Amino acid sequence: MTTPTEGLTLGAVSALIERKILTDTVRISRPGEPVFNPDTGQYEPGPPVIIYEGHGGIFPNGDPGIVLHLEGQAYVDDSTSKYKLITPLDAPVASRADTVSIVNAADPAAIGRTWRVLDVGQTSTLAVVRTTFLDQNTQSSTSGGSS
Repeated sequence: MTTPTEGLTLGAVSALIERKILTDTVRISRPGEPVFNPDTGQYEPGPPVIIYEGHGGIFPNGDPGIVLHLEGQAYVDDSTSKYKLITPLDAPVASRADTVSIVNAADPAAIGRTWRVLDVGQTSTLAVVRTTFLDQNTQSSTSGGSS
């Protein structure tokens, strides 16, 4: 007797997830090279460099947390607005300080929101997607791309 999953490979599962679950279009960008402004004599941030734009999904990673900060005490840079980015395995690995935004989504309230990458995307031996932990930058309840 055969089962429906017999012969199912990790690649097939990954392709299925990309087609059926990762239906948003996400963009990962990082700060561009600084540009010298001769008027001010200062280097200014250059335009962001897009390292990925394609299939993805943003999912909450639990409820908002509460972080207690004690004066003078070290603490982990904990996010109060935790999310995770799911991308296909062939998408580039995001790095700390990269920015993630939603370019297109079924939910109009998601479009235009941005997040900062908290750590390099995870990997594992049996991965079918890449998971990257995020902290939301935009805290607006308006939809339609306003932030």
